[in-house]
Amino acid sequence: MAQRGGSFGGAQPNMQQLMKQAQKMQQQMADAQAELAAAQVTGTAGGNLVTATLSGAGELLALTIDPKAVDPDDVETLQDLVVAAVRDARRAVEELTEETMGPVTGGLTGGLGGLGLPGL
Repeated sequence: MAQRGGSFGGAQPNMQQLMKQAQKMQQQMADAQAELAAAQVTGTAGGNLVTATLSGAGELLALTIDPKAVDPDDVETLQDLVVAAVRDARRAVEELTEETMGPVTGGLTGGLGGLGLPGL
C-alpha cells in the first residue's frame, strides 16, 4: 500500500506540470484575443472607392465612400462596392485571426483537436 501512495505521488508533479501548461496556454489565448480586439483591418473595393475598417473582432468601425463612387442613377454598383469592401475587410480579419491565434492553438489542435475544445 505504501508503494501505491508513492506511485500516485510520483504522478502528481506531471499533473501540476499539465496544469501550469494549461494556465500558460490560457494566458496566451487571452493575450492573443486582446491583441485581436485592439487591431483594425481595412478592406477596399473599386480601386479604393469604398473602404471598410473592421476591428479584429469583426465589428465594422468605419466605412468611407469616395464621392466619385456616388451615382444617383446607379445605386446598385455602390451597394456592391460596399459589400465587396466589407467582405475584403472580413477576409483580412480572418487572416489576422489565423496569424495571431495560430501559434497558440496550432500545437494544441494537432494533438487534441478531436476533443472539441472551444476556440480551437
